[in-house]
Amino acid sequence: MPQLPAPDYPADVRARLDADAEEIIARYPDSRSALLPLLHLVQSEEGYVSRTGMRYCADTLGLTTAEVTAVATFYSMYRRRPSGDYQVGVCTNTLCAVMGGDAIFDELKQHLGVGNNETTEDGKVTLEHIECNAACDFAPVVMVNWEFFDNQTPETAKRLVDDLRAGRPVAPTRGAPLCTYKETARILAGFPDERPGAVEASGGAGPASLIGLKLAKGEAAPGARVVHPRGEAPRDEPTPGSGHLSSHDAPQRTSASDPANPAGPVNEEGE
Repeated sequence: MPQLPAPDYPADVRARLDADAEEIIARYPDSRSALLPLLHLVQSEEGYVSRTGMRYCADTLGLTTAEVTAVATFYSMYRRRPSGDYQVGVCTNTLCAVMGGDAIFDELKQHLGVGNNETTEDGKVTLEHIECNAACDFAPVVMVNWEFFDNQTPETAKRLVDDLRAGRPVAPTRGAPLCTYKETARILAGFPDERPGAVEASGGAGPASLIGLKLAKGEAAPGARVVHPRGEAPRDEPTPGSGHLSSHDAPQRTSASDPANPAGPVNEEGE
């Protein structure tokens, strides 16, 4: 049977959302550009993007519900059903998987008694696998409400979800202090994080992420090891600040400008 139109928000909720939506829409020259943050806003109200939330976005921006639904179902950060206070995402992409991500995900499914994208009975934790957390140098990585918990093991991951369910304090490896998923959604909608010290604690890339940048700049990277191509003898490496070259340094001697190293085969047979 066709679904009935989604119910509206209660009057007090609608008034609060209208005030926030007005502030969001004012940031953009075209109101429809505000759809993504507006979806985060309604997610901060209910913990997921409900049919009521999509109807609200459509009515507010002058869009059809089909247009809103197309966007809400495309991005995985928008939940389509009620979920927990803490979204626990385990990276199961290649590097995290071989470093133990698959084992962590399997252990958490058994430990919590839930499957992928399912929520514990107490409503505290929703477990999901994530394709990539963009933190391969800290693999295997678990994210809770998009905050990093690096270098995890099955034991530390189980202790993490137990602490979350028990309400014990949990601190990310790096980044801002942890907050609930609804609070996270409001921040993603573009509203300031008003918790004392939260912004200052956001930090930046970890040391492992910066080693490549240091090498590119010719700076010493503790513990870094240069691996030479097969068959090549080690060459003297440039010392820090001695003019280390990158692909953007020009001009360089190439096959076109270096007669001693012509390009292409040496004869018709390519021998």
